[in-house]
Amino acid sequence: MDLNVRAFRTVQAALDKPVTPNKRKESARKGGLAGGKARAKSISAERRKEIARVASLARWAAKHPVE
Repeated sequence: MDLNVRAFRTVQAALDKPVTPNKRKESARKGGLAGGKARAKSISAERRKEIARVASLARWAAKHPVE
């Protein structure tokens, strides 16, 4: 067993409660996963088409730069 793992487990046992991940980080992850769907619902079809058009132009410009 690695020395760092052993030290971590010793500290956990000494504290008598497990160290949990950051709750704020977990909730931000959940919000990020739902964000795209919520945004797509909230904007009009015309606005979505405009966003897609701009993204497509940006992708093609990166692959085929105009000289």
